[in-house]
Amino acid sequence: MTTDPASTLDDVRPARLGPRRIWPRRLAIALLVAVVLAGAAGFLGVHSTSRTATVGRDTLTVEYASIARAGLDAPWTVTVRRAGGFDGPVRLAVTADYFDLFESQGLDPEPAAETADGRLLYWTFDPPPGEEFSVDFDAYIQPAAQWGAGGEISLLDGPDDSAPSVTVAFSTWLVP
Repeated sequence: MTTDPASTLDDVRPARLGPRRIWPRRLAIALLVAVVLAGAAGFLGVHSTSRTATVGRDTLTVEYASIARAGLDAPWTVTVRRAGGFDGPVRLAVTADYFDLFESQGLDPEPAAETADGRLLYWTFDPPPGEEFSVDFDAYIQPAAQWGAGGEISLLDGPDDSAPSVTVAFSTWLVP
């Protein structure tokens, strides 16, 4: 039997070669379903963690996104507890590079004063009433952020406010 060179049957797989392998397609569909289910269950979203350290009468707690994705809101809250209350300003020093991950909406409350030395950001807050002070960083992960970052926050104390009273380390890992 001869076929016309312009026939649409020229590229049809001959029956003698049998059906195409179906396992690669099944594996690809299973992988796609697994990714969709993981996303629907929240495994690919933001996961927050908190770290706490106590030295003397000071307790410093940081709640932060340990795992996040670009474009999503990420929590970052610092809480300072001081037995007996605060008799002066609250001074915090935090690793500046960590905040390169974020598009910032600002701090709440805003610091009364802030400065930086290239490695650290220094924030000074008016003393709160009572024994607890909390500051929130309203931000989301930059769309261009790829890997994540880590940092430390310290409550500064002492006569010249340069000695850390208590320090907490934290890190955020980004997933695609």
